[in-house]
Amino acid sequence: MSNDDEAARAFLSKAGVPMDDTPARRLRLTRASEIEPEPVVWAWLDEGEGRVPAGALSVAAGREGTGKSSFGMWTASHITRGTLPGAFEGRPRAVFYVAVEDSWKQTIVPRLIAAGANLDLVYRVEAVEAEFGETTLSLPQDNSLMEKAITEHDVALVVLDPLMSCIGQGIDTHRERDVRTALDPLARMADRTGAVLLGIAHFNKGASTDPASLITGSGAFKNVPRAVFGFARDDDNECRVMTQAKNSLGRSDLPSLSYNIVSAEVDTKHGVAHVGRFIFLGQSTRTVDEILAAGQEHDRGERDEAAGWLRGYLMDKGGEAPAKDVKAAAQADDISARTLQRAMSKAGVVSERAGFGKGAVWRLTDLTTPTQSDGDSASAPQSRHSRQASNPGANGANGGANGSDVDTGSLSVLFPPAKCTVCGTDMIPLTPNQTTHPTCGPAAA
Repeated sequence: MSNDDEAARAFLSKAGVPMDDTPARRLRLTRASEIEPEPVVWAWLDEGEGRVPAGALSVAAGREGTGKSSFGMWTASHITRGTLPGAFEGRPRAVFYVAVEDSWKQTIVPRLIAAGANLDLVYRVEAVEAEFGETTLSLPQDNSLMEKAITEHDVALVVLDPLMSCIGQGIDTHRERDVRTALDPLARMADRTGAVLLGIAHFNKGASTDPASLITGSGAFKNVPRAVFGFARDDDNECRVMTQAKNSLGRSDLPSLSYNIVSAEVDTKHGVAHVGRFIFLGQSTRTVDEILAAGQEHDRGERDEAAGWLRGYLMDKGGEAPAKDVKAAAQADDISARTLQRAMSKAGVVSERAGFGKGAVWRLTDLTTPTQSDGDSASAPQSRHSRQASNPGANGANGGANGSDVDTGSLSVLFPPAKCTVCGTDMIPLTPNQTTHPTCGPAAA
């Protein structure tokens, strides 16, 4: 065995690839005339143009709180209901979901419910070792197990959230050659099975305005996928934007789409879960590249948005709410705990003890003065409960083509705004059959 062969075996062994069954390498030659040409199969067609290819790896990337994971939920929901325009439309298919960072009970399942997914067709995927039990999926070590399961369950979508956490130990995620040992086999697996592999990725701290170049890790994370989507907040238009930064198999000039994350309440056996729900609003006049160039995603912009959200949320609740409820609702709207904490002073919010054993309450110190963003004219802020646009997006961008389908732009489609019979203001958040705010009811009096 040559020194190069020994080095290759040592590298694969370090990456977790078993050596005992590794066959001898050989060359396989195939004439081009023997390969039948085929058109691209698109899992998602938006107004007739392909965005997400089937049988390929795609990546959704953005900074914290931009809703990229919620996009994974949106896609999973439509796949399981057969409502995503494209190759899988009309036939509900199974989805594999690999979630490394979030709780399935408290986050993943409630979000899937809010998105309208068929839970019977969504599978949590974990690796199980005989000695150590459940463990994190490791690629490429678990590729053969994954491919077999995809085939057996007729899976159309595999979400890896985040993709970086699924890369096997021993692989340097900042070296392209190393990362390709995991991503190239993954892309080939997608091609063989025809499934969509959607990886969720984070932006690094770089100053680039190219979403694909900002993906944390080596260049392989943008070079191997056939489609890359960038996500960012557009503070000027009070929405968020998704731009197709790469589309190797289709048009490279597809319009960007605007979207938002609306708050939703999901009833569980143990109480209400506050989660976020992804909705497309239509085509955007700005791209993620332009938003990044304008520097809108710096800390100050995130703090100002969080301050407006916080003030609007507490005003909806009559000026105060338990701290745990505020934090849960903020998390559902993809606002980090750190950003929310930094926004309290700007929003004019104080934390007070509600009493022994009752936890803290966050209270507005002034119910009349709106939060004013740096350099902006004063205007009363709105929480995301009440400021979402209700217009549906472009064909394919909003789904919801089936009359009563909820994915049409706003929760107000389900429950038209009503006035509180006591104070006369809008009933926000919208709740069916409720006529008064909890703070306006007999108990409050």
